[in-house]
Amino acid sequence: MSSTPSGGATVDRAFEAALYADSGPALDTGASVLAADPAADGELSRRGREFVAALWRRGWQPADVVRIVRRDLDDVHVRLAARLIRAQAPDDRPRGPRWAAQIQALPGEPSSGSGDDGGGSGGGGTGRADRAARADRAARADRSARTDRFSHATAVLELYRLLLRLPALEPLDEERSAGPPRPASKMLTRIRALLVKAEATGFPEEAEALTAKAQELMARHSVDEALLASHAPAPDAPGACRIGVEPPYEQAKAVLLDAVADANHCRAVWNEAFGFSTVVGFEADLEVVELLFTSLLVQATTAMTKAEAAQRAGGRKRTKTFRQSFLAAYAHRVGARLAKAAETQVSDDLLPVLASREVAVGSATDRMFPQTTSTRLRGVTDEAGWTEGAEAADRAQVAHRPRLP
Repeated sequence: MSSTPSGGATVDRAFEAALYADSGPALDTGASVLAADPAADGELSRRGREFVAALWRRGWQPADVVRIVRRDLDDVHVRLAARLIRAQAPDDRPRGPRWAAQIQALPGEPSSGSGDDGGGSGGGGTGRADRAARADRAARADRSARTDRFSHATAVLELYRLLLRLPALEPLDEERSAGPPRPASKMLTRIRALLVKAEATGFPEEAEALTAKAQELMARHSVDEALLASHAPAPDAPGACRIGVEPPYEQAKAVLLDAVADANHCRAVWNEAFGFSTVVGFEADLEVVELLFTSLLVQATTAMTKAEAAQRAGGRKRTKTFRQSFLAAYAHRVGARLAKAAETQVSDDLLPVLASREVAVGSATDRMFPQTTSTRLRGVTDEAGWTEGAEAADRAQVAHRPRLP
Protein backbone atom coordinates (compact mmCIF):
# COMPACT_ATOMS: atom_id res chain seq x y z
CA MET A 1 0.00 0.00 0.00
CA SER A 2 1.46 3.40 -0.96
CA SER A 3 1.50 6.23 1.52
CA THR A 4 1.14 9.95 0.99
CA PRO A 5 3.34 12.43 2.93
CA SER A 6 1.54 14.48 5.53
CA GLY A 7 -0.21 17.29 3.67
CA GLY A 8 0.63 15.71 0.30
CA ALA A 9 -2.96 15.53 -0.84
CA THR A 10 -3.49 19.17 0.06
CA VAL A 11 -0.43 20.25 -1.89
CA ASP A 12 -1.52 18.15 -4.86
CA ARG A 13 -4.91 19.88 -4.93
CA ALA A 14 -3.36 23.32 -4.62
CA PHE A 15 -0.85 22.63 -7.39
CA GLU A 16 -3.52 21.22 -9.68
CA ALA A 17 -5.57 24.38 -9.20
CA ALA A 18 -2.82 27.01 -9.39
CA LEU A 19 0.43 25.94 -11.02
CA TYR A 20 -0.79 25.24 -14.51
CA ALA A 21 -3.20 28.15 -14.95
CA ASP A 22 -2.55 31.89 -15.20
CA SER A 23 -5.86 33.19 -13.89
CA GLY A 24 -6.23 35.01 -10.58
CA PRO A 25 -9.14 32.82 -9.43
CA ALA A 26 -7.06 29.66 -9.96
CA LEU A 27 -4.26 31.12 -7.83
CA ASP A 28 -6.74 32.14 -5.13
CA THR A 29 -8.20 28.64 -5.07
CA GLY A 30 -4.81 27.01 -4.61
CA ALA A 31 -3.77 29.50 -1.92
CA SER A 32 -7.03 28.95 -0.03
CA VAL A 33 -6.45 25.18 -0.01
CA LEU A 34 -2.94 25.62 1.41
CA ALA A 35 -3.92 28.30 3.93
CA ALA A 36 -6.56 26.02 5.41
CA ASP A 37 -4.13 23.17 6.15
CA PRO A 38 -1.03 24.07 8.23
CA ALA A 39 -0.03 20.39 8.16
CA ALA A 40 0.82 20.83 4.48
CA ASP A 41 3.61 23.38 5.11
CA GLY A 42 6.40 20.80 5.36
CA GLU A 43 5.39 19.04 2.18
CA LEU A 44 5.03 22.38 0.39
CA SER A 45 8.64 23.23 1.29
CA ARG A 46 9.84 19.80 0.20
CA ARG A 47 8.21 20.23 -3.20
CA GLY A 48 9.90 23.61 -3.52
CA ARG A 49 13.30 22.04 -2.90
CA GLU A 50 12.49 19.52 -5.62
CA PHE A 51 11.71 22.37 -8.02
CA VAL A 52 15.07 23.95 -7.19
CA ALA A 53 16.95 20.68 -7.75
CA ALA A 54 15.18 20.29 -11.09
CA LEU A 55 16.34 23.78 -12.10
CA TRP A 56 19.96 22.82 -11.40
CA ARG A 57 19.51 19.81 -13.68
CA ARG A 58 18.19 22.16 -16.36
CA GLY A 59 21.33 24.28 -16.25
CA TRP A 60 20.26 27.10 -13.92
CA GLN A 61 22.42 28.41 -11.08
CA PRO A 62 21.51 30.26 -7.85
CA ALA A 63 22.34 33.75 -9.15
CA ASP A 64 20.31 33.09 -12.30
CA VAL A 65 17.24 32.12 -10.28
CA VAL A 66 17.47 35.14 -7.99
CA ARG A 67 17.92 37.44 -11.00
CA ILE A 68 14.84 36.14 -12.82
CA VAL A 69 12.68 36.09 -9.68
CA ARG A 70 13.66 39.67 -8.87
CA ARG A 71 12.83 40.74 -12.43
CA ASP A 72 9.47 38.98 -12.74
CA LEU A 73 8.12 38.98 -9.18
CA ASP A 74 8.60 40.93 -5.94
CA ASP A 75 10.95 41.11 -2.97
CA VAL A 76 8.93 38.60 -0.97
CA HIS A 77 9.43 36.05 -3.76
CA VAL A 78 13.18 36.76 -3.83
CA ARG A 79 13.39 36.02 -0.11
CA LEU A 80 11.38 32.83 -0.53
CA ALA A 81 13.61 31.72 -3.41
CA ALA A 82 16.78 32.38 -1.40
CA ARG A 83 15.39 30.37 1.50
CA LEU A 84 14.55 27.46 -0.79
CA ILE A 85 17.99 27.46 -2.40
CA ARG A 86 19.69 27.42 1.00
CA ALA A 87 17.40 24.65 2.21
CA GLN A 88 18.18 22.53 -0.85
CA ALA A 89 21.95 23.04 -0.69
CA PRO A 90 22.72 20.28 1.89
CA ASP A 91 21.12 17.70 -0.43
CA ASP A 92 22.99 18.94 -3.50
CA ARG A 93 26.07 17.36 -5.05
CA PRO A 94 29.49 19.05 -4.75
CA ARG A 95 29.77 22.21 -6.82
CA GLY A 96 32.54 24.61 -7.76
CA PRO A 97 33.71 27.78 -6.00
CA ARG A 98 31.57 30.06 -8.17
CA TRP A 99 28.47 28.15 -7.05
CA ALA A 100 29.50 28.44 -3.40
CA ALA A 101 30.00 32.18 -3.83
CA GLN A 102 26.49 32.50 -5.29
CA ILE A 103 25.01 30.65 -2.29
CA GLN A 104 26.94 32.92 0.04
CA ALA A 105 25.64 36.01 -1.78
CA LEU A 106 21.96 35.04 -1.55
CA PRO A 107 19.79 37.79 -0.04
CA GLY A 108 18.39 37.38 3.44
CA GLU A 109 19.66 35.57 6.51
CA PRO A 110 22.60 33.28 5.67
CA SER A 111 22.50 29.67 6.76
CA SER A 112 24.39 28.91 9.96
CA GLY A 113 24.91 25.25 9.10
CA SER A 114 28.58 25.67 8.17
CA GLY A 115 29.46 28.19 10.85
CA ASP A 116 31.28 27.83 14.15
CA ASP A 117 29.72 25.16 16.36
CA GLY A 118 30.86 26.91 19.49
CA GLY A 119 33.24 24.09 20.39
CA GLY A 120 36.41 26.19 20.22
CA SER A 121 38.37 27.18 23.27
CA GLY A 122 36.32 29.55 25.38
CA GLY A 123 33.70 29.95 22.60
CA GLY A 124 30.92 27.62 23.76
CA GLY A 125 28.74 30.26 25.39
CA THR A 126 29.19 32.72 22.58
CA GLY A 127 28.40 30.08 19.96
CA ARG A 128 25.20 29.06 21.75
CA ALA A 129 24.16 32.69 22.16
CA ASP A 130 24.81 33.38 18.46
CA ARG A 131 22.78 30.34 17.43
CA ALA A 132 19.95 31.34 19.75
CA ALA A 133 19.94 34.89 18.36
CA ARG A 134 19.91 33.61 14.77
CA ALA A 135 17.12 31.18 15.58
CA ASP A 136 15.10 33.97 17.21
CA ARG A 137 15.55 36.25 14.19
CA ALA A 138 14.59 33.45 11.83
CA ALA A 139 11.51 32.60 13.91
CA ARG A 140 10.38 36.24 14.02
CA ALA A 141 10.91 36.57 10.25
CA ASP A 142 8.97 33.37 9.68
CA ARG A 143 6.07 34.50 11.91
CA SER A 144 5.99 37.82 10.10
CA ALA A 145 5.91 36.12 6.71
CA ARG A 146 3.14 33.78 7.82
CA THR A 147 0.95 36.29 9.62
CA ASP A 148 -1.48 36.00 6.73
CA ARG A 149 -1.42 32.38 5.61
CA PHE A 150 -3.36 33.12 2.45
CA SER A 151 -0.91 35.84 1.33
CA HIS A 152 2.04 33.59 2.12
CA ALA A 153 0.54 30.68 0.19
CA THR A 154 -0.18 32.97 -2.75
CA ALA A 155 3.44 34.14 -2.87
CA VAL A 156 4.74 30.56 -2.67
CA LEU A 157 2.50 29.41 -5.51
CA GLU A 158 3.50 32.41 -7.65
CA LEU A 159 7.15 31.54 -7.09
CA TYR A 160 6.68 27.84 -7.81
CA ARG A 161 4.73 28.62 -10.96
CA LEU A 162 7.65 30.70 -12.24
CA LEU A 163 10.28 28.10 -11.30
CA LEU A 164 8.29 25.31 -12.91
CA ARG A 165 8.07 27.15 -16.23
CA LEU A 166 11.72 28.17 -16.63
CA PRO A 167 13.26 26.47 -19.69
CA ALA A 168 16.55 24.61 -19.85
CA LEU A 169 19.76 26.63 -20.18
CA GLU A 170 23.14 25.67 -21.58
CA PRO A 171 24.80 23.74 -18.73
CA LEU A 172 28.00 25.15 -17.24
CA ASP A 173 30.65 22.64 -16.21
CA GLU A 174 30.62 22.87 -12.41
CA GLU A 175 32.03 19.36 -12.02
CA ARG A 176 35.33 20.48 -13.53
CA SER A 177 35.77 23.24 -10.96
CA ALA A 178 34.46 21.35 -7.94
CA GLY A 179 37.92 20.37 -6.71
CA PRO A 180 40.12 22.29 -4.27
CA PRO A 181 39.70 26.07 -4.57
CA ARG A 182 42.33 28.00 -6.46
CA PRO A 183 44.88 29.73 -4.24
CA ALA A 184 44.32 33.43 -3.77
CA SER A 185 46.11 35.42 -6.46
CA LYS A 186 48.21 38.39 -5.35
CA MET A 187 47.91 39.76 -8.88
CA LEU A 188 44.10 39.74 -8.71
CA THR A 189 44.28 41.47 -5.35
CA ARG A 190 46.37 44.23 -6.90
CA ILE A 191 44.01 44.49 -9.88
CA ARG A 192 40.99 44.81 -7.59
CA ALA A 193 42.69 47.53 -5.57
CA LEU A 194 43.53 49.53 -8.68
CA LEU A 195 39.98 49.30 -10.03
CA VAL A 196 38.47 50.30 -6.70
CA LYS A 197 40.65 53.42 -6.74
CA ALA A 198 39.68 54.13 -10.36
CA GLU A 199 35.99 53.96 -9.42
CA ALA A 200 36.41 56.20 -6.39
CA THR A 201 38.54 59.01 -7.77
CA GLY A 202 36.96 62.21 -8.96
CA PHE A 203 39.78 62.92 -11.40
CA PRO A 204 39.38 61.44 -14.90
CA GLU A 205 43.11 61.38 -15.60
CA GLU A 206 43.79 59.42 -12.42
CA ALA A 207 40.99 56.96 -13.23
CA GLU A 208 42.47 56.46 -16.70
CA ALA A 209 45.94 55.78 -15.32
CA LEU A 210 44.65 53.35 -12.68
CA THR A 211 42.48 51.44 -15.13
CA ALA A 212 45.34 51.28 -17.62
CA LYS A 213 47.64 49.83 -14.99
CA ALA A 214 44.96 47.30 -14.04
CA GLN A 215 44.63 46.16 -17.67
CA GLU A 216 48.40 45.87 -17.92
CA LEU A 217 48.37 43.56 -14.91
CA MET A 218 45.46 41.62 -16.41
CA ALA A 219 47.49 40.99 -19.55
CA ARG A 220 50.45 39.80 -17.49
CA HIS A 221 48.18 37.59 -15.35
CA SER A 222 46.61 35.98 -18.41
CA VAL A 223 49.96 35.19 -20.05
CA ASP A 224 51.42 33.83 -16.80
CA GLU A 225 48.42 31.53 -16.37
CA ALA A 226 48.68 30.36 -19.97
CA LEU A 227 52.35 29.49 -19.55
CA LEU A 228 51.69 27.59 -16.33
CA ALA A 229 48.87 25.64 -17.94
CA SER A 230 51.00 24.75 -20.97
CA HIS A 231 53.46 22.93 -18.70
CA ALA A 232 50.85 21.19 -16.55
CA PRO A 233 50.53 17.37 -16.78
CA ALA A 234 46.82 17.63 -17.64
CA PRO A 235 45.91 20.46 -20.01
CA ASP A 236 43.51 23.03 -18.65
CA ALA A 237 40.19 23.48 -20.43
CA PRO A 238 37.95 26.51 -20.89
CA GLY A 239 35.08 27.04 -18.49
CA ALA A 240 32.16 29.44 -18.46
CA CYS A 241 30.30 31.76 -16.13
CA ARG A 242 27.20 33.90 -16.36
CA ILE A 243 27.31 37.64 -15.73
CA GLY A 244 24.13 39.63 -15.22
CA VAL A 245 23.34 42.14 -17.97
CA GLU A 246 20.14 43.71 -16.78
CA PRO A 247 17.91 46.67 -17.67
CA PRO A 248 18.05 49.54 -18.15
CA TYR A 249 20.18 49.94 -21.28
CA GLU A 250 21.05 46.25 -21.26
CA GLN A 251 21.97 46.18 -24.94
CA ALA A 252 24.76 48.71 -24.51
CA LYS A 253 25.94 46.86 -21.40
CA ALA A 254 26.05 43.61 -23.36
CA VAL A 255 28.18 45.29 -26.03
CA LEU A 256 30.57 46.54 -23.33
CA LEU A 257 30.86 43.06 -21.80
CA ASP A 258 31.51 41.56 -25.22
CA ALA A 259 34.37 44.01 -25.76
CA VAL A 260 35.89 43.30 -22.36
CA ALA A 261 35.60 39.54 -22.92
CA ASP A 262 37.13 39.68 -26.39
CA ALA A 263 40.11 41.75 -25.21
CA ASN A 264 40.80 39.23 -22.46
CA HIS A 265 40.72 36.07 -24.60
CA CYS A 266 37.11 35.16 -23.83
CA ARG A 267 33.85 35.00 -25.77
CA ALA A 268 30.50 36.39 -24.53
CA VAL A 269 27.04 35.29 -25.66
CA TRP A 270 24.13 37.47 -24.54
CA ASN A 271 20.81 35.97 -23.45
CA GLU A 272 18.50 38.98 -23.67
CA ALA A 273 15.43 37.08 -22.49
CA PHE A 274 16.93 36.15 -19.13
CA GLY A 275 19.24 39.11 -18.52
CA PHE A 276 22.72 37.61 -18.59
CA SER A 277 25.69 36.88 -20.83
CA THR A 278 27.55 33.58 -20.74
CA VAL A 279 31.29 34.25 -20.87
CA VAL A 280 33.48 31.36 -22.04
CA GLY A 281 37.19 31.31 -21.30
CA PHE A 282 39.94 30.04 -19.04
CA GLU A 283 39.39 30.62 -15.35
CA ALA A 284 42.05 33.31 -14.89
CA ASP A 285 40.60 35.27 -17.80
CA LEU A 286 37.02 34.87 -16.58
CA GLU A 287 38.02 36.42 -13.28
CA VAL A 288 39.51 39.52 -14.86
CA VAL A 289 36.56 39.92 -17.25
CA GLU A 290 34.19 40.07 -14.28
CA LEU A 291 36.42 42.56 -12.49
CA LEU A 292 36.95 44.91 -15.43
CA PHE A 293 33.33 44.82 -16.67
CA THR A 294 32.00 45.63 -13.21
CA SER A 295 34.48 48.47 -12.79
CA LEU A 296 33.78 49.98 -16.20
CA LEU A 297 30.03 49.91 -15.50
CA VAL A 298 30.61 51.84 -12.27
CA GLN A 299 32.83 54.35 -14.06
CA ALA A 300 30.32 54.72 -16.91
CA THR A 301 27.42 55.32 -14.52
CA THR A 302 29.40 57.93 -12.59
CA ALA A 303 30.41 59.71 -15.78
CA MET A 304 26.85 59.61 -17.12
CA THR A 305 25.47 61.14 -13.92
CA LYS A 306 27.96 64.01 -14.16
CA ALA A 307 27.20 64.53 -17.86
CA GLU A 308 23.47 64.70 -17.17
CA ALA A 309 24.03 67.24 -14.40
CA ALA A 310 26.05 69.41 -16.78
CA GLN A 311 23.36 69.15 -19.44
CA ARG A 312 20.66 70.18 -16.96
CA ALA A 313 22.78 73.10 -15.78
CA GLY A 314 22.90 74.26 -19.40
CA GLY A 315 19.11 74.23 -19.56
CA ARG A 316 18.78 71.09 -21.66
CA LYS A 317 16.53 68.36 -20.35
CA ARG A 318 18.07 64.94 -20.69
CA THR A 319 15.97 61.90 -21.52
CA LYS A 320 16.20 58.13 -21.72
CA THR A 321 17.62 58.52 -25.25
CA PHE A 322 20.51 60.56 -23.84
CA ARG A 323 21.42 57.78 -21.41
CA GLN A 324 21.01 55.05 -24.01
CA SER A 325 23.19 56.94 -26.49
CA PHE A 326 25.75 57.75 -23.79
CA LEU A 327 26.22 54.12 -22.78
CA ALA A 328 26.21 52.91 -26.39
CA ALA A 329 29.00 55.34 -27.27
CA TYR A 330 30.87 54.42 -24.11
CA ALA A 331 30.69 50.71 -24.97
CA HIS A 332 31.69 51.36 -28.60
CA ARG A 333 34.68 53.54 -27.73
CA VAL A 334 35.92 51.35 -24.87
CA GLY A 335 35.58 48.34 -27.14
CA ALA A 336 37.76 49.98 -29.78
CA ARG A 337 40.41 50.88 -27.25
CA LEU A 338 40.39 47.44 -25.68
CA ALA A 339 40.74 45.87 -29.12
CA LYS A 340 43.75 48.07 -29.79
CA ALA A 341 45.27 47.12 -26.46
CA ALA A 342 44.71 43.44 -27.26
CA GLU A 343 46.95 43.77 -30.33
CA THR A 344 50.03 44.10 -28.12
CA GLN A 345 52.86 42.05 -29.54
CA VAL A 346 54.21 39.14 -27.49
CA SER A 347 57.33 37.09 -28.01
CA ASP A 348 57.18 34.42 -30.72
CA ASP A 349 57.39 31.55 -28.25
CA LEU A 350 54.15 32.69 -26.61
CA LEU A 351 52.11 32.87 -29.82
CA PRO A 352 51.41 29.11 -30.11
CA VAL A 353 50.31 28.93 -26.47
CA LEU A 354 47.91 31.86 -26.75
CA ALA A 355 46.65 30.73 -30.16
CA SER A 356 45.82 27.24 -28.87
CA ARG A 357 43.88 28.72 -25.97
CA GLU A 358 41.92 31.01 -28.31
CA VAL A 359 41.02 27.99 -30.45
CA ALA A 360 39.94 26.07 -27.36
CA VAL A 361 37.71 28.96 -26.23
CA GLY A 362 36.17 29.29 -29.68
CA SER A 363 35.48 25.56 -29.89
CA ALA A 364 33.93 25.50 -26.42
CA THR A 365 31.70 28.45 -27.31
CA ASP A 366 30.56 26.80 -30.53
CA ARG A 367 29.70 23.58 -28.67
CA MET A 368 27.65 25.45 -26.08
CA PHE A 369 26.00 27.79 -28.58
CA PRO A 370 25.79 26.19 -32.02
CA GLN A 371 23.34 28.89 -33.12
CA THR A 372 23.81 32.59 -32.35
CA THR A 373 22.62 35.78 -34.01
CA SER A 374 23.98 39.33 -34.16
CA THR A 375 21.98 42.26 -32.78
CA ARG A 376 22.14 45.93 -33.72
CA LEU A 377 22.09 48.59 -31.03
CA ARG A 378 18.69 50.29 -30.81
CA GLY A 379 17.66 53.74 -29.64
CA VAL A 380 20.98 55.52 -30.26
CA THR A 381 19.59 58.87 -31.45
CA ASP A 382 20.89 61.52 -29.05
CA GLU A 383 24.00 63.23 -30.44
CA ALA A 384 24.90 64.89 -27.14
CA GLY A 385 24.61 61.58 -25.33
CA TRP A 386 26.86 59.87 -27.88
CA THR A 387 29.48 62.63 -27.68
CA GLU A 388 29.50 62.65 -23.87
CA GLY A 389 29.70 58.86 -23.74
CA ALA A 390 32.61 58.71 -26.15
CA GLU A 391 34.50 61.32 -24.14
CA ALA A 392 33.84 59.41 -20.92
CA ALA A 393 35.17 56.25 -22.56
CA ASP A 394 38.33 58.12 -23.51
CA ARG A 395 38.81 59.06 -19.88
CA ALA A 396 38.25 55.47 -18.75
CA GLN A 397 40.23 54.03 -21.64
CA VAL A 398 42.52 51.10 -21.01
CA ALA A 399 45.90 52.22 -22.30
CA HIS A 400 47.97 50.37 -24.81
CA ARG A 401 49.61 47.39 -23.15
CA PRO A 402 53.41 47.37 -23.06
CA ARG A 403 55.18 44.58 -24.88
CA LEU A 404 55.27 41.44 -22.74
CA PRO A 405 58.57 39.59 -22.70
